[in-house]
Amino acid sequence: MRLKSFLSIVLTLVVFSNFIFPKEVNVYTSRHYDSDIELYDKFTDLTGIEVNIISAKSKALIERIRSEGQNSPADVFITVDAGNLWKVQDLGLFQDINSKKVDETVPKSLRGKNNQWVALAKRARVIFYNPDKYSYEELKDLAYEDLSLPKWQNKLAIRSSNNLYNQSLVAGMIAKYGESYTESWAQGLVNNFARKPQGNDRGQIMAVANNEADLAIANSYYLGHMLSGKKGDTQLNAGKKVAILFPSQTKGGAHINISGGGILKFSKNYDSAIEFLEFMLSEDAQKHLVENTYEYPINKNVEPSKLMAQFGVDFKEEEINVSNFGKYNAAALKLMDRVGWQ
Repeated sequence: MRLKSFLSIVLTLVVFSNFIFPKEVNVYTSRHYDSDIELYDKFTDLTGIEVNIISAKSKALIERIRSEGQNSPADVFITVDAGNLWKVQDLGLFQDINSKKVDETVPKSLRGKNNQWVALAKRARVIFYNPDKYSYEELKDLAYEDLSLPKWQNKLAIRSSNNLYNQSLVAGMIAKYGESYTESWAQGLVNNFARKPQGNDRGQIMAVANNEADLAIANSYYLGHMLSGKKGDTQLNAGKKVAILFPSQTKGGAHINISGGGILKFSKNYDSAIEFLEFMLSEDAQKHLVENTYEYPINKNVEPSKLMAQFGVDFKEEEINVSNFGKYNAAALKLMDRVGWQ
């Protein structure tokens, strides 16, 4: 009877403790999708762990984490582009992610050193073209390297050099070929611009749809958003006029970047943070991501959204470790400035 009474008291204390001090995970995120909030609510329903969100641009969040130091309430930092994740790790603000589930789900090329950050979704930086102007057969062997050739003079639309996605594309080229080759390539690319870099990735796709450029470089998922109709009829109609070409299929493969996250050094809720990342890589969460953001899944058991699958699902991906995008970011910026990439 005494043992039963003691166990009853312990159980009561545990329940009371969980009520008074509920489990939580504090997430700093630069992602701006309402559908992510729905996903976090699903996590809470499943685990009972409350998700508290602070949302802002990556640069502001990184500076906030630095200034808060060991007093930071943040447990998980989520952002887009591996270069941002590399920077946080370089500042010593992440800790190791010890999870067998994460290790088994995320390829090594999509993780940071010592598993301090991992990909949660993929995005390919692809070529958009007008299928009424070019056939797939004409373009199927096109590689990023070919875009600097004189045949594409005045035909290419792309964002400015202050765009992190472009910086990572150039950083990836440096990692593969070195600065000398990449600078020559980038100079040829600039010479082929159809217009001064302007607008976001959707703006580059719109340029192809409106015959302002023959080719555009932009992230794959933007077309999914346009074709979903959520961005209005103008973008929907423009999206219907273009197609995706995955570059470098006979060479290194299409450039892949990520949305990803890591557990911060001074996390007060490490176990909850692990559960959160494991959930984000689960089949249910990955299905939610691809159907709402049109990114590509990390979990191999999940298929891309049908909107994106129509352009191909078995394309060859570049195998370079995405950590290189941060490692060579400074060199990429200087190089882009030298060749006049505005």
